[in-house]
Amino acid sequence: MRIVAADTGGAVLDESLQPIGLISTVAVLVEKPYNTAKEFLVKFSDPYNYDLSGRQAILDEINLAIELAKRTKPDVVHLDSTLGGIEVRKLDEPTIEALSISDKGKEVWKDLSKDVQPLAKKFWEETGIEILAIGKSSVPVRIAEIYSGIFSVKWAIEEVKKGHKDHLIIGLPRYMGVEIRDGKITGRTLDPREGNLYGEISIEVPNNIKWEVYPNPLVRRFHIFEIWGEY
Repeated sequence: MRIVAADTGGAVLDESLQPIGLISTVAVLVEKPYNTAKEFLVKFSDPYNYDLSGRQAILDEINLAIELAKRTKPDVVHLDSTLGGIEVRKLDEPTIEALSISDKGKEVWKDLSKDVQPLAKKFWEETGIEILAIGKSSVPVRIAEIYSGIFSVKWAIEEVKKGHKDHLIIGLPRYMGVEIRDGKITGRTLDPREGNLYGEISIEVPNNIKWEVYPNPLVRRFHIFEIWGEY
């Protein structure tokens, strides 16, 4: 089975380690043995002008997933929305009302469905490929989450390289470690129950850029990537 999945992750944190906004949305194509991405697309957001309600992330994810799926023709598309694996094209108001989610979640999805249901329905009519709101139970969604962390690290490096920032604190996705070595950023799951899920991209890092990775002291299971330039 070939699966396209999308997720958004990596956050700019302030000095008190509170999130300002999310950085990257990534869509991945995952094939057997389902431990990394065969192909990927990334969209960077402006974390300093970001809607943290979840609406922006979901819209970015479905649009990027459809873009990659049109090119790669997977068997199915997974979104990081935990709605029991329901087909997104079927998310009309009565269906949403019957979901076992919070009232606040229902209101969010009633609003979102006006945009995402027509997208999913049109994509299904054109391709026969379902888009499922499956959430964190999906391994491909988890791989997309790992890549979102990797690309958030790349974004931070580029921001410091270009002189836009001289210091950044990035919150990585849950249970994720990151390593920069030999011209590559490698992100891996730190959860032994997930096996060897990982992602890797290329990067050039000048010698005057320094970084460290350490646990987020405020939130268990999360790590921080802190980066600064020495001039």
